[in-house]
Amino acid sequence: MTNLVGLLNFAKANAISMPKRVLLIGGPSTGKSTLIEALKEKGHPCMPEISREVTKAAQQQGVEQLFLTEPLLFSELLLRARIKQFEQALTFDAPFVFIDRGIPDTVAYMDYIGQSYTQEFTTACKTYIYDAVYLLPPWEEIHTTDSERYEDFEHAKALHHALLSTYQAYGYKPIEVPKASVPQRSAFILDHLEHICKTH
Repeated sequence: MTNLVGLLNFAKANAISMPKRVLLIGGPSTGKSTLIEALKEKGHPCMPEISREVTKAAQQQGVEQLFLTEPLLFSELLLRARIKQFEQALTFDAPFVFIDRGIPDTVAYMDYIGQSYTQEFTTACKTYIYDAVYLLPPWEEIHTTDSERYEDFEHAKALHHALLSTYQAYGYKPIEVPKASVPQRSAFILDHLEHICKTH
């Protein structure tokens, strides 16, 4: 946190343009990871979803679904990793850094399952603010499940609404990305970001 504040103060004092942190959110199997890869191929710095890494690490320790068995521990690990991503995004020399899922996702998922949590989570949501948020809606035709993604489509729709309401509660106005081809989706986001830059 101290390093982040210092970096921001240095940037303001020296009129340095900091990269904007652009978030892609949505329920499971909505095309976020595929879209992130497409944006990466276009040369944009991207930061991947890290929940799968946490899940895989737990599975190697014999815990099949850490989020289901120890949701608070799982969420604490995610929170720390996503704060680290937030801070690392400022180190890129680019106008935008795309991030797959953000800090408020952690709260949304815990609220969804009725898990209580400490103020550390809500404080983080209010402290680390993303510059733009794009929401990918549920899309049954591309929905799949696997060893790390266990939610069926009905759960995916419910999680979509939980994510939307959580981000709105923290003051965001997520922009919905249309159901379209990957090139069309990436073009939609890039065109929208360009428009935002021109009008601000």
